[in-house]
Amino acid sequence: MLNLDHVSGGYDGQPVVQDIHFSVSPGEFFGILGPNGSGKTTLMKMISGLIPCMSGSIQLNNQNIRHFSRKALAKKMAVLPQLTAHTFSYTVRETVALGRYAHHEGFFQTWTPEDEHVLQTVMAQTNITAFKHEAVQELSGGEQQRVFLAQALAQQPNLLLLDEPTNHLDLAYQKNLLDLLKKGAEQEGLTVVSIFHDLNLASLYCDRLLLLHEGRERALATPDGVLTEDLIQEVYQAEVKKHPHPEVAKPQMYLLPDEAETTEEVTIGPSMLDIRPEHITLTAPIPLRTISSGVCGAGIGWHRDFVNRHVLCDYNCSDPEGEMRDYLERNGFDTSRTVGMMTAVQMEDAAYGVWENDYISVFTVVTAGTGNATDSARAAGQTRPAVQGTINIWLFVNGYVTEDAFIQAIMTATEAKAQALRELGIKDETTGTIATGTSTDSILVAATQQGETLPYAGTATELGQLIGKSVYAETKKAIQRYQAG
Repeated sequence: MLNLDHVSGGYDGQPVVQDIHFSVSPGEFFGILGPNGSGKTTLMKMISGLIPCMSGSIQLNNQNIRHFSRKALAKKMAVLPQLTAHTFSYTVRETVALGRYAHHEGFFQTWTPEDEHVLQTVMAQTNITAFKHEAVQELSGGEQQRVFLAQALAQQPNLLLLDEPTNHLDLAYQKNLLDLLKKGAEQEGLTVVSIFHDLNLASLYCDRLLLLHEGRERALATPDGVLTEDLIQEVYQAEVKKHPHPEVAKPQMYLLPDEAETTEEVTIGPSMLDIRPEHITLTAPIPLRTISSGVCGAGIGWHRDFVNRHVLCDYNCSDPEGEMRDYLERNGFDTSRTVGMMTAVQMEDAAYGVWENDYISVFTVVTAGTGNATDSARAAGQTRPAVQGTINIWLFVNGYVTEDAFIQAIMTATEAKAQALRELGIKDETTGTIATGTSTDSILVAATQQGETLPYAGTATELGQLIGKSVYAETKKAIQRYQAG
């Protein structure tokens, strides 16, 4: 569809972009990235034919764009530039209708039923029909951007070029516009080439990305290949972290701001624990990085309040998360920053302790009941009575824990819990075999993200050994208290 063959170009004989070489396939959504001054807009002007190549060539459908007349090129290609001021006071309908000019022939142009159908379709697609009789100049910047997109779509192009298409659009209209373009690419074969400043939007919608740096190609690949921490830090001179989108298989980049001030180092320990008959709580003085399987606050996040709530052994609720949120709110907890768990065991049977060496400390809290003890290797297909149980483990690490270490901490803690059950001879009453846990266990790992960096938490590491020893000891202690009660 579009082919750039070692293209260089710029202004007044001075190249701005140099030796750019890539092809875009029909129906592809192709993104162009780069910091200010990297040559994005210059390259887009060259593709659209506004400025000539100094060297190399640009072909559209295997034909050099220099061989198209302006009107013929407009039938194949439409351009949505960055929003600028417009002198003429046309209505929205009149402005969009200008997009049909390329399809008219002869001196006396006649508006056809096909023109009207296209006009109505693109105005509906861009959600501007409601103000079609208003003057464009009276619209907001976001509304104007949608009008000029409709004008470009009215050309019915094979190739659509966009320079910062989401400028001036609020969040919902950014999504609607890009969803529309993505649908056009996937369902109608529209080829889209767009400049982006927003790396995350480019990642979500583009099939491939070209990253420009000082007028040259720095990377050309899928979003995962271009949006790497090293590349973005090199080109944009900004520290970032890469994480996968939680719902879509695309990367997202997160800026790391400079710390405004140094936060006093915090140590999480027993003085912060509050044990009452109705619940155990811990409130941290700073947000802690967490991974948990709690009823509320599950997954990865940042939290300050931690609640392990007592419920009756016959507790049954069709919406445990909603009911837990109600409970937390009634007790003055902000659910957006709280991890909430529940257990049927008595809160006074909790076991806890600080485990430390010269530079790491772990505060471990365990509540444990084994009435619904389960052998996870043999649990399939078994009908189990709803009896008292649940082992809830809290691990507070005073240190900086990497993502690898968070996952390994859960593995190490689970192995230690299973060993405690094995040594205590806790059995799955249904299978008669040694239990590995209970059917409703929960775990929390929280870290202060201060001080020593702890890259791993497997059993070969000092952190892993502290976690293993503490979970093993505190779980045995909590189960023995439960059994004694």
